[in-house]
Amino acid sequence: MTNLSGQTFTNYTTADGLVDNNVSCGTYEGNGVMWFGTQNGISKFDGTNFTNITTTTDTALVSNTITAIKSMANGDLWVGTDFGVCKYANSTWQCFTSADGLGDNRIKYIEQSSDGRIWIGEYDGLSIYDGTNWTSYNISDGLPFGGIQSIKFDNNSEAWMGSGFGGLIHFDGTNFTIYNNSDGLLNNRVNGIAIDSQNNKWAGNSEGLSVFNNQNIFQNNYTQMYLLPPPDTLNPVMDLAFDSRNLLWVGIYIDYLLNGGIAMYNGFSWVDFNMSDGLIGPVITDLIIDDQDQVWVTTSSGISKITNIPANVNILKENDVTIYPNPSNGTFMIKNSTKSGYKLSIKNIGGEILSSFKNKSNTSQINLPYASGIYILEINDGSQTFFKKIVRN
Repeated sequence: MTNLSGQTFTNYTTADGLVDNNVSCGTYEGNGVMWFGTQNGISKFDGTNFTNITTTTDTALVSNTITAIKSMANGDLWVGTDFGVCKYANSTWQCFTSADGLGDNRIKYIEQSSDGRIWIGEYDGLSIYDGTNWTSYNISDGLPFGGIQSIKFDNNSEAWMGSGFGGLIHFDGTNFTIYNNSDGLLNNRVNGIAIDSQNNKWAGNSEGLSVFNNQNIFQNNYTQMYLLPPPDTLNPVMDLAFDSRNLLWVGIYIDYLLNGGIAMYNGFSWVDFNMSDGLIGPVITDLIIDDQDQVWVTTSSGISKITNIPANVNILKENDVTIYPNPSNGTFMIKNSTKSGYKLSIKNIGGEILSSFKNKSNTSQINLPYASGIYILEINDGSQTFFKKIVRN
């Protein structure tokens, strides 16, 4: 692991107009507009100025302690508190509680499915709003104990949820399927979920990161993404998200060390950074990536925006280089659609260079006279270095 260099950190606090430095959550509306939930109200940021909403400025808001926030496709803003969930539309609040059909007033997470329904993760379970009626689920319906603290949707529009104590939950609209320690999950406290373009599920939990493939079968665990002083290695994940380049961003906070930061994964190696690199604080609470691939990090000390991510941390776009067959019995064909004359290096999973050569055409053949396993193909086009995973049967 190395510290990321070349990026720009821009930090925001109450000195810049933020309503409170203890920021719990955020959401991207579009057109450069961000919303943040804090322990003392809501802040809207238009890229230049903050506009704040509190129970003092707007008495219809039920609480200043914001636990979840989500901007919806139609522009409505939904806000979670410990006293119910509220919709903000056309400068008007509409709040819902258990008296209206909400399963639990203590809100942990808010998400929207592709059909427009609003999904609410609660301390006691899950509630779904179709625009008219609420449908709620709890332990009696098959959910594990611990509530729902993260919700994401896969490529089939089916829900994946993180439980506070019960593991990773798959909901196909009818049945709940639970994945826990016995299925390979590092820890049953799942704080965040991300689903990649291949429909793999990445579950951030209290001991690290667990991956289930597109067949929902356990694939891998990551436990040392963020570098800590020896002998500590624990990497509790608070949140995670993919950007448009398929770079994975992971927020990590180790409470007993008061240490935390961000780790970025390009598919083969991790890069980490923290306060020494410009991050505003160690207590990571949320990660939001906007449509410009700017990474917004909310913390208990304020907000950091990370921009100008160096190009040399990109992974190669899928359509730039084709490797086939992959897996292979040892012979691979490589086709580069962008240019010829690039350097190729074969590395083992530990990063040791096994062989290297320069390709003189857009198409070449490489032979891998090594044992079966996973290898890394490093491609350097003269300006950037990219990586591809290849598998020898």
